[in-house]
Amino acid sequence: MSEITTKLLVLGGGPGGYVAAIRAGQHGIDTVLVEENRLGGTCLNVGCIPSKALIHAAEAFHAAVLQAGDGSPFGLSAGPPTLDFGRTVGWKDGIVGRLNTGVAALLKRGGVKILRGRGRMVDGKTCLVETDTGPERVRAEHVILSTGSVPAALPHLPFGGRVVSSTEALSLPRVPATMAVVGAGYIGLELGTAFAKLGAKVTVVEMAERILPAYDAELTRPVARRLGALGIEVLLGARATGLSASGEALAVEAGGELRNIPAEVILVAVGRKARTQDCGLDRLDLDMSGPFIRIDERCATSMRNVWAVGDVTGEPMLAHRAMAQGEMVADLVAGRRRAFHKVAIPAVCFTDPEVVSAGLSPEEARAAGHEIRTGLFPFAANGRAMTLGAEDGFVRVTARADNHLVLGIQAVGAGVSELSSGFGLALEMGARLEDVAGTIHAHPTLGEAFHEANLRALGEALHI
Repeated sequence: MSEITTKLLVLGGGPGGYVAAIRAGQHGIDTVLVEENRLGGTCLNVGCIPSKALIHAAEAFHAAVLQAGDGSPFGLSAGPPTLDFGRTVGWKDGIVGRLNTGVAALLKRGGVKILRGRGRMVDGKTCLVETDTGPERVRAEHVILSTGSVPAALPHLPFGGRVVSSTEALSLPRVPATMAVVGAGYIGLELGTAFAKLGAKVTVVEMAERILPAYDAELTRPVARRLGALGIEVLLGARATGLSASGEALAVEAGGELRNIPAEVILVAVGRKARTQDCGLDRLDLDMSGPFIRIDERCATSMRNVWAVGDVTGEPMLAHRAMAQGEMVADLVAGRRRAFHKVAIPAVCFTDPEVVSAGLSPEEARAAGHEIRTGLFPFAANGRAMTLGAEDGFVRVTARADNHLVLGIQAVGAGVSELSSGFGLALEMGARLEDVAGTIHAHPTLGEAFHEANLRALGEALHI
């Protein structure tokens, strides 16, 4: 068995891990990155990127269907569209492949050594990696644990056969005629909506009393309306109990009644869990916070020079959070002074319409003891939204009543994911209502709704 000695070992090549390794390489730190599968982790390979590609393809196909059926509001018409789903999946995989290659090139440019294989920690300084050419032992001064997360399963609906996780749903050989989605969180609704637009009959089963329970009700109402318009049946306060007796349907208990939901595919999307079980973390003396590794404001664990970033450290399980953490830890290893004190980490749900939340909602701000002002501007009064035929939704801002410091910004509407960076910037910079209201926003754009929401919170709205 050969042995490698390095200053930094990164276990896991997802967003947090590969960004940490790239930044460490830029600092000239001798770095080894261990990854069992493809670089980029869940996000790049079976999560964020491929799902958004599928969502875009589904939207394009749905628009073509509307044109064929004279349902276009723009006066467009065309013949009945056809879908080669194999080509759709191939296009999606091509995007993933290009990004994989790009990540590998960035790591190589930084001088990072990539070890392909399953890594298991032996102790806080040593990792045993099973590669195709035999075992390698890596000894490091610093270790970053970025092992990510895996789809959560249900005991009565184990993955296999027609029961799939989001990973398998993104590589189905064809569009199923019927699909049941267990879980109305962002993963379930994003993929369920996409497959409905591709032609599947979709039924969503959710135990809570409303969809997207992590978001406030005002934000989710336009999404609920759109689900109905797409013909997606949503069963709330319902519980999936397993497969039907024939094994060809999903058994559901709703309103005290039992019913079987026909489903060629059953997508279980009830969340994700930290991957801590198969990478030797049980050998380490790590303090835990429930199922997650406990970290401080520098992403340091309870073991000296052992750091953890990304999903393995808990919510919010977002790729951009992991990236920011990985970059920071690499700076710390390089000797810089850093701490993770983010005012807001924007969360985006790529449903139809999209949902964005950054900072506190009105309810959260009140619960934190703030007297607040809010301003809501509907896209029905926004010229750009009208020209896009996408008037449903709004931008809402919440600020302190005394000094007008912006505490939170939310939006729901077509394309609002692209506004999330501006929302995050405003919160990180400590913007007040007057700051945003006094900034010229280009016309006609969706961003004007953000401007008008701040004006409205000040009692000075111009276009409503």
